[in-house]
Amino acid sequence: MADELRARIRSGTLRAGQRMPTQARLADEFGVERGVVRQALYVLQAEHLLTNVSKGSPATVAPDLGTGRSPHGAGAAPQPTTVALGPRIAAAFAAPHVEIDALCLTSVSLNLAIGEGLRQIHAGRLNPAKIDVRVLLPGRDIDLAFPVSVEDRGDDDPVHDRWLAQRNAQGQVLRHNLLALRATHGIDVRVSFRALPFTPPVKLYLLNGSEALFAYYTLTRRKQQIDHEHLELYDSEGTQSMLFPFEQGAGLRDTTFVEQSHLWFNALWETISSELALTS
Repeated sequence: MADELRARIRSGTLRAGQRMPTQARLADEFGVERGVVRQALYVLQAEHLLTNVSKGSPATVAPDLGTGRSPHGAGAAPQPTTVALGPRIAAAFAAPHVEIDALCLTSVSLNLAIGEGLRQIHAGRLNPAKIDVRVLLPGRDIDLAFPVSVEDRGDDDPVHDRWLAQRNAQGQVLRHNLLALRATHGIDVRVSFRALPFTPPVKLYLLNGSEALFAYYTLTRRKQQIDHEHLELYDSEGTQSMLFPFEQGAGLRDTTFVEQSHLWFNALWETISSELALTS
């Protein structure tokens, strides 16, 4: 069904900005249940061919097809991670096989962003058959470049201890929430973590092999109370890092960036990273 509707959009039978037939009409035409119709529409929304897919009013063919750019992908302005990542991951969950690779300092942003996709699965609006998630995080025993106390604390650094506890807790929550889909929805889920021997200066999210979201960790010097002690530290607020979107097929620059990002991630995964245990 998604293939047929995609062909109609690409051929101009369904024009940019045009409202789609109602889900009831599509269900009758294709001889399927409305849940199947919604699944197909969500797939096309993830490909930026449709907008406003919901149980209510009919979806709309994306108005910017003529530019070759989508409102969320290539050509879009960068947005803070808390704003940009959630909708992109929710759209990625519309695919039958969801693939998410992440390189980050902790998985806080990923946990927050994945919530919408999980809610749509539990609400019955999405039903992927398989989910593969791989996460690269700094190893526990390395000397982090950040977050770190401004004053050298040697091996007794509460900033490092707090980061490690957060890394482990967020990773455990992410793994638990995703693996729970096996029991509740029969989805084939795999979640893997590996440890990096360095502090990543950037964060990277790769979605379904077709989209890359990239951000810099921008450091600040600030004061914070940790374990009843007021400390000065160098740190970055990753949830506010500006994500730059790149999309496969949206021009040579974007396509090359997505491809090279996958090569880079896979090289790190398969060479210098090591097993990561989410324990204290």
